[in-house]
Amino acid sequence: MKNFKYFMLPALALCSIGLASCNDDDAYFDEDNQGVPMSISQVYLEDYKSSVPDRPVEFARLGQMLRLEGNGFFGVKKVYINGYDTYFNRAYVSDKSMIVSINKDTPVSDCDPEVRNTIRLVKDKTELTYEFLIRNGYSIIKNISNTLPQPGETVTVTGSYLHETAKVTLPGGIEVTEGIVNDEDGEWFTFVMPSGVTEGGALISESPNGVTQSPAYFNERRGMLLDFDTDGKQGAWSWKETGSMISNDPANGDLVNDPAGTGRGYCVQIVPDRLLAEGVASGKPRVTECHTVGDGDKDWENWARMSALIPAETPVTEIAVQFDIYCPEPWSGTGFFQLQLINNYNFAGFGSDDDGKNNLIYCFAPWLETGKGGAIVPFSTSEWTTMTVPLSAINKYATLIADAESATPTFQMVIDDRMAATYPNFAIGFVNTDFDYVNAAGETVTLKSTTFTGPKIYLDNWRIVPYKAFEPSDYEEPEDEE
Repeated sequence: MKNFKYFMLPALALCSIGLASCNDDDAYFDEDNQGVPMSISQVYLEDYKSSVPDRPVEFARLGQMLRLEGNGFFGVKKVYINGYDTYFNRAYVSDKSMIVSINKDTPVSDCDPEVRNTIRLVKDKTELTYEFLIRNGYSIIKNISNTLPQPGETVTVTGSYLHETAKVTLPGGIEVTEGIVNDEDGEWFTFVMPSGVTEGGALISESPNGVTQSPAYFNERRGMLLDFDTDGKQGAWSWKETGSMISNDPANGDLVNDPAGTGRGYCVQIVPDRLLAEGVASGKPRVTECHTVGDGDKDWENWARMSALIPAETPVTEIAVQFDIYCPEPWSGTGFFQLQLINNYNFAGFGSDDDGKNNLIYCFAPWLETGKGGAIVPFSTSEWTTMTVPLSAINKYATLIADAESATPTFQMVIDDRMAATYPNFAIGFVNTDFDYVNAAGETVTLKSTTFTGPKIYLDNWRIVPYKAFEPSDYEEPEDEE
């Protein structure tokens, strides 16, 4: 049975009508109240969405509502949290309880050390300073620059409220506590990848704002499709020097040794020098195509082999394709990737028959920020960088998800779709055609392709990874009582 105190906030809201009507009496500011000493015996987090809406806490975050329990609150004129002059409604103040919300502008990591982690209540003739831990919002990891780094490579983790990150725990329990560089705004931190990390999973970071983690895709190789060295199998057929097929023979020059010098071994130059020499004509589909083996090895192409990593019932929103890209010179304005789950398309790109709503493809240009008004921003990387394509972006699955009456597709559907194909080759190709897109203003914009003469673009480590986002919470929610 739920305790009556859970209904305190609605009750206070009703009482405030009566209190507000008494403001003319000014009893709140009576001199007798201004000298009454104050005490705080407990701080409670008020969260009506929680199954415990009035929870005793030892810390709180920006934007959260608190109930202070104690004595002598009636008559409080000022509240300072971490030194920040914090608004409160005196309609929610009684002698033994008061409600106050932590303003999102309250300083935390950059506040005066003398007032950090304090709640200060002020009357005319007395005041109280109460030590209480104040944290920023929840730490959230949004992206990792390189999820399959070599030892010695610098990894950049971006997100929010990552201030003062002091420890990073990598899969297998390997801890990094030295050499972490923090952004003062909490938007990123960096660390150097240590040696000896052999397991895959989540990257966990710890800061004064709490513990958070990435999806379980860091250093994860169990879903490897093709690394051009030891894992995965590349399919190639009908290769010729002027053709679109990427050769699996390094002697032909399509596969090259790691140009960034990190010791990765072979990778693919997705538009080889043999085609760059004369330039790729504008309007050209199927510039290049690079495949896994397909029907020649159905056991390998059956992604049910990844069941230990990704159970069949996993929604496609929690699964992604990742690959690493190295593009040392700026790329913009023409050319894009077509990623496809089976070999049943023509690498014709955006707006073609390939691009049907029920097809197993996804086209994207890394230099086009379609979510930000269609700005063309030259794309380049100074080091190997991971690109992530959620399986929910694949045309067929995106269409099903958009249909409110359809069940969310799962990994089992992906497995079945691939195995039903005559040629279940996974592939990434390069296309250089014109295409239309709708910008932020709702206008259709046509981008005209031009001759592609570079830059050199290298890809490596094609893999399927878990992509379920971590949902931060400071407290476990108990089961509802009967």
